[in-house]
Amino acid sequence: MKTRYIVTYDISDPDRLRRVHQTMKGAGEWLQYSVFRCDLSDREKQELLLDLSLRLNLREDQVLFIDLGPAEGQAAECIASLGRPYVVQERKATIL
Repeated sequence: MKTRYIVTYDISDPDRLRRVHQTMKGAGEWLQYSVFRCDLSDREKQELLLDLSLRLNLREDQVLFIDLGPAEGQAAECIASLGRPYVVQERKATIL
């Protein structure tokens, strides 16, 4: 079962910021600058935490995981928007 997370980060170095952003692009949907929506199994979350920890300066940078609950059900509906509407982007495989 997957859990939906909002992952947000504050990275103080531009090179580390770029590396963290690239890592996050592989893990979830980019919502806004430094904010991603990720549906992760426990294993995927642990792998992401490890990947991120290798790219951070743990004294200067911060990554927050906000647990919204199971990806199916209420967590899918708990993001509200002010201004432009929030639209869930379905990921589709691209075959080359």
